[in-house]
Amino acid sequence: MSYILGIDIGTSGTKTVLFKEDGTPVSSATYEYPLYTPQNGYAEQDPLDWWNATVNGIKSVLSQSNVPAEEIKGIGLSGQMHGLVMLDAENNVIRNSIIWCDQRTSAEVNEITEKVGAKRIVEITANPAITGFTAAKILWVKNNEPENYEKTRHILLPKDYIRFMLTGEYATEVSDASGMQLLDIPKRQWSDEVLTKLGIDKSLLAKVYESPEITGTLTKQVAELTGLAESTIVVGGAGDNAAAAVGTGVVEDGKAFTTIGSSGVVFAHTDNIAIDPKGRVHTFCCAVPNAWHVMGVTQSAGLSLKWFRDNLAWGEMETSLNMGVDPYYIMDKQAERVPIGANRLLYLPYLNGERTPHLDPNARGVFFGLSTMHKKSDMLRAVMEGVSYSLRDCVEVMAEMGISVNDMMATGGGGSSPLWRQMLADLYSCQVKTTLNKEGPALGVALLAAVGAGIYDSVQEACKEVIKPDKIQDPIAENSAEYDKVYRMYTKLYPAMKQSFEELSKI
Repeated sequence: MSYILGIDIGTSGTKTVLFKEDGTPVSSATYEYPLYTPQNGYAEQDPLDWWNATVNGIKSVLSQSNVPAEEIKGIGLSGQMHGLVMLDAENNVIRNSIIWCDQRTSAEVNEITEKVGAKRIVEITANPAITGFTAAKILWVKNNEPENYEKTRHILLPKDYIRFMLTGEYATEVSDASGMQLLDIPKRQWSDEVLTKLGIDKSLLAKVYESPEITGTLTKQVAELTGLAESTIVVGGAGDNAAAAVGTGVVEDGKAFTTIGSSGVVFAHTDNIAIDPKGRVHTFCCAVPNAWHVMGVTQSAGLSLKWFRDNLAWGEMETSLNMGVDPYYIMDKQAERVPIGANRLLYLPYLNGERTPHLDPNARGVFFGLSTMHKKSDMLRAVMEGVSYSLRDCVEVMAEMGISVNDMMATGGGGSSPLWRQMLADLYSCQVKTTLNKEGPALGVALLAAVGAGIYDSVQEACKEVIKPDKIQDPIAENSAEYDKVYRMYTKLYPAMKQSFEELSKI
């Protein structure tokens, strides 16, 4: 029996999972670390915290399992995307990593757009310049901390720093590199044009691999430190969403997944590159060699329901405590009793602005149609429906781009709700499924490692062998017809309010 390791370097902690080659988890460990906010809008982490969590995680899963080191054939790395790690000539970390959710780079976003051109940056990197991407962070350090920039010899992403610590190799892979805004997405290589226009030395960047390719093996020191074999390979791995796609079997045309976490994501695989010239969705290289994915993001998906719970559902929280169940279970049961359309009450889930399809930081949440007949349960149903309509918006943009979806997986906390899954199935007019294995990104990169180690011939073969559906929600035709009526009204609301949102932001 062969085994594989999946390591997911997340924002709140690093999760390490040891799997059998058939995807069965053997042991798991998670180690958390802090987030630093030195100023409003800043978000930083210490890369050494990620490394310590990785080492402790490997030691923990090995001690739990008693699997011989030589039977562990490979390691796959996943992690938070877009973070900036800068190393000096001695490979020391120069400053804390500026991570994905940091918002300090608005001036640098304007600089990128001006120097490269609004249209050209989308043509090359498949996305408009935004504050989250790594290129803007590099320019921020260059503009604001020139002494740190001058010391920089290597620029890495979070998971790729862990790769360097494991193998001594400076390497990245196409899915994570896509989120730096320095990669030519159609050509799957660094863009000399963008780098030249931004004045970034290409030699600072790591070598780019495909996700299942071997990027190195463990150093002797790391093997001794962790208990793994020095011959253990480390493959390219993938950014968190691309890894989740492999972990849910979304590796062929027609397949997609919806995640309802704090934000909402609709992620679709495509063998042929498709770029939205309006920049409403992200197009990145995916973890399947020579394929891409398109991803729409709604900012406040599960966050909308959490906001409702924390501010309006105190009774439900007390009831759930007394019953020993999750408050969301009680809320689901209440929303189930309300008809489709929430008795003519609609909710716009734009609590913190929106990305897909509006790209509007000024947009805000709205209850539309509220009257004296409405009860808290109507508002609850409207929130869940509003989030579902915003996810339908993502699918509609993809359809405009020629990407059709006929097989949808549901993940994240919201994906555990049968009611929410049924809403999505009815709105998407296709089956919505969950998977038996819930390990997501860690499983995805472990399967990439299995491909690199020769256990499977391709990513698609690995997923066919390992990923099995669990719960399946079929669309209900009469429900779909009712939701379509309400969705058409929903799509009229933001255009009618856009100017008012902008004016509100200036009061």
